[in-house]
Amino acid sequence: MDPILILVLIWLVGILLRIWRLARFFQLEGYMTSRYLRWLVAKPHRYILSRSAIFVGVAMLAALVLDFSGQDREGIYLLVWGATSILGIWPEPVKEVKQKLALTQRAVRLLATAFVVGIVVLLVAVVIAQASTSLSQAADYGLVVAVGLVVYHLCPLALPLANQIMYPVESSLRRVFRERARRTLQRANPTVIGITGSYGKTSTKEFIAHILNGRYRALPTPKSYNTLMGVCIVINNELAKGEPYDYFIVEMGAYIEGEIKAICDLTRPKISLVTAVGPQHLERFGSIESTARAKYEIIQALPPDGVGVFNWDDPLVRSMYERGYPDTRIGVTWQNAGHATHIRVQASNIRESADGLAFDVLDTLMDEQRPFHTKLVGRHNVTNILMATAVALHLDMSLGEIAMRVATLDSPEHRLQRRTLPGGMTVIDDAYSANPVGARGALDVLALYDDGRRVLITPGMVELGELQAQENQKLGRYAAGIATDIVLVGIEQTEPIQRGVLEAGFDTEHLHIFDTREEAIAWFQHELAAGDAVLFLNDLPDTYL
Repeated sequence: MDPILILVLIWLVGILLRIWRLARFFQLEGYMTSRYLRWLVAKPHRYILSRSAIFVGVAMLAALVLDFSGQDREGIYLLVWGATSILGIWPEPVKEVKQKLALTQRAVRLLATAFVVGIVVLLVAVVIAQASTSLSQAADYGLVVAVGLVVYHLCPLALPLANQIMYPVESSLRRVFRERARRTLQRANPTVIGITGSYGKTSTKEFIAHILNGRYRALPTPKSYNTLMGVCIVINNELAKGEPYDYFIVEMGAYIEGEIKAICDLTRPKISLVTAVGPQHLERFGSIESTARAKYEIIQALPPDGVGVFNWDDPLVRSMYERGYPDTRIGVTWQNAGHATHIRVQASNIRESADGLAFDVLDTLMDEQRPFHTKLVGRHNVTNILMATAVALHLDMSLGEIAMRVATLDSPEHRLQRRTLPGGMTVIDDAYSANPVGARGALDVLALYDDGRRVLITPGMVELGELQAQENQKLGRYAAGIATDIVLVGIEQTEPIQRGVLEAGFDTEHLHIFDTREEAIAWFQHELAAGDAVLFLNDLPDTYL
């Protein structure tokens, strides 16, 4: 086989492997070019592969030495450049993989197109480089390797380029998929309940479904299927089966204004809830004002005879309530119970223990009060339960009936889920995501355990924009007053938490910093004993590693 072809094939393998490995991150960023490129350039090691450049540089120096010493035989050059190419493309070990590339049909189409782009660019670059120079056969080897190195560094751009090439195809397929979902939803004709908020929406969705299923048939969107395409998947996969549902409960997430409106245009909710407006995803929204406008889209989408449910304890959500649309608006509160007498659903006398929450719920419209008990912990869950209660009351369930359903609520996955390990340790799993309000609430739950050590394991909070360092520093200070041991995951990522912990005078012997989550888990499995409690607060996606 032609030695030039061998070198080209080596670099081609490296380019295709690199595209494959980067496709996972492109998928994690929602196939959005701007977010992927922002991730790519955030850290130099993601686009500048210094090891490959060093190997090629050393090989060039070796070639000069061989040439100077008269040992510039073709076979020796091929060995030098071939070994250099293999070492140059040899992938560095991946520190941690939490979410593998999902080979969906879209991912396969994107990869195939990106592979073609990588192959064409490399071959064209090699042909042009050889045609524009008149070097010896041996020198040609070094030229091919140099071209391969350049294309290898540029190949991360193959994914956004392939995304642009495939845009007309993907847009057409999404349109067909969306129209199919629209027809299916019209045929099934359930009443749609829409939920959004910076946090609390998934828990509230699950609580509504559980309560309503005591009398009706309600289908919630699973897990966090809260994008337009995610909702379409649920409709086309679940509602298309033909089973009758009274209510379809749709969680609606967003990173930019207009995304919730698009979901509402598809689903046309009759009841809409806003749980909270906070700095979660502030990095993407840009401002709290933009976040609030995006969340309010779910209220604007209601028909005049629709129903809005609002968390009165959140000032920005309260301002939505006070805008006066729609006519039927239900507020819930526990922080202002007794003061906001016009708010229909109120909770008071809240007690929290390791066994769960207990509180009294008042329906001011019907002038009825009932005690509620739940094994859920975290005072923020009072708000989520009240939001679900408001919906159920509007749909003619009695307060007593609702209280019975609340008593059997379970925590959604990775949201303050508690379990006792065989060794007697208590694990509090709040790893799904973290925001400033929820993080303090989770730490308050950890404080309920006083029989042994109280351990916090966290990488901190992300996507908080300009507030991120400040909020993580506050988290460190608050955690120092509750945890007996603090375990931080990510040396650079957790620097603001470290500052907060140290400012609070925390004993540094009980502050442990690890590079990966696996190392942190290994530490707690070795160190902790029966009676100890550990809180897993947040778990960063791979794009933060």
